[in-house]
Amino acid sequence: MLRYLIILLAVLAPLNASAISPEEVMKSSQAAFLYQGKDFKARVTMRLLSSAGSERIRELTMLRKNFGAAGSEQKYFIYFYQPADVKDMTFMVYKRPGKESDRWLFVPALNMVRRIAARDKSSSFAGSDFTYEDVSGRNTEDDTHVITKEEKLGPSDCYVVKSAPKAGDMDYSYKVSWIDKKSFLPLKEEYYDKRDELYRIFTADEIKEIKGFPTVTKRTMKNLQSGHSTEAAFTRVDYNMGVDDSLFSERYLKNPPKKWIE
Repeated sequence: MLRYLIILLAVLAPLNASAISPEEVMKSSQAAFLYQGKDFKARVTMRLLSSAGSERIRELTMLRKNFGAAGSEQKYFIYFYQPADVKDMTFMVYKRPGKESDRWLFVPALNMVRRIAARDKSSSFAGSDFTYEDVSGRNTEDDTHVITKEEKLGPSDCYVVKSAPKAGDMDYSYKVSWIDKKSFLPLKEEYYDKRDELYRIFTADEIKEIKGFPTVTKRTMKNLQSGHSTEAAFTRVDYNMGVDDSLFSERYLKNPPKKWIE
């Protein structure tokens, strides 16, 4: 009996040694979704769809640059082309490990740069169903994570991870993420409100490999309570272009260089 127990433990030991923690899953997902390449650029078209069927369009250029490995300092710069009421509006984010992200918004109609307070990180981004934090990401250390199960989502084998904010400063009590075991991209996310009712769903609708990086080129966020949804399509995607550090400054919020926003 003892002999068979030793053999069983020898077989199981490598499996236990290779088991991945929920924190490692979410850090790998953040790296795959938000940190691929040294820098990134894309033209983004957002379709804002109401429950009544009306449609509004937002078109923008998004740039980001990493300053170190995944999870380290990162900066975003976003320029809006249309519609007319947001044309020339710019948005900038500084992400620093272990700290709240710094966010600025330039509103051309007011000729004013506005600092976005940390409490506003869950506010709507440009009237869409994505929040400011959805756009630039959330520190994985701000949540507790548990792998609840492993299952298929379509053809993909996934880790299913439940993440709950450590602080009570978010508009949801927890989210559930389906993370592709192969690419570590988030394929689906469900957000539950303070009453534990499902109210927002994110889906990765199209994934393409660009310069060797699996990239979510179409994504949707649906608000089940309002019936509103936002579809975002990423085109002209590129990586490792050598984006200038100087772009990420308040000076260029008001007058962004055409080289990077076109």
